[in-house]
Amino acid sequence: MTGEKLHKLPGTLVGITGEYLVAAELSRRGYVASITLRNTRGIDILASNKDATKSVGIQVKASQGARPEWVMNKKAETDLADNLFYVFVCLAPGRPDAFHIVPREVVARYVRDTHKRWLTTPGKNGQVHRDSDLRKFKDPEKTYKDRWDILGLG
Repeated sequence: MTGEKLHKLPGTLVGITGEYLVAAELSRRGYVASITLRNTRGIDILASNKDATKSVGIQVKASQGARPEWVMNKKAETDLADNLFYVFVCLAPGRPDAFHIVPREVVARYVRDTHKRWLTTPGKNGQVHRDSDLRKFKDPEKTYKDRWDILGLG
C-alpha cells in the first residue's frame, strides 16, 4: 500500500471488515472459523479446533483508531453461555490490526459497572447524566490483546 492514502471506512464496512479479519486470524492460527448469517443473534463467528471437539461463539466489535475502546449497547450487560466471547478489533490506518479477546462475562461486568459509575458521577457542569442504551468497553492496559488462548480451542 505504499503511496496509497487510507480512507476512513463507513460504519457498516468497519463491522464487516472486523469479522473477516477475525475469521482470517483464527484460520491462520489453525482453527476452523465460519462467519454466521446476519440473522444469527449475538454470534458473528463460530470457531472450533480442527477436530471439532471444542467450539465457541464469537461476537466481533471493530473500531477505527488505535485506542482500545469500543461502543456497545445495553445488551452487552447480559451474561450468556460460557462459550461465548468478544473479539474487539482496532482498525488503525497505517498500523497492524489489533485483536482483544475477552470472555463475555468480563465484558458484561465491565460495561455494567462502568455505566453505573458514569450515571452516579456528575457531568462537567454538575448535572446528572441521563441514562441511555450506549455502553463502552475499554482495554487501556491491553490485558486482553492477542489473548487467543482465552478461547480455549488450543
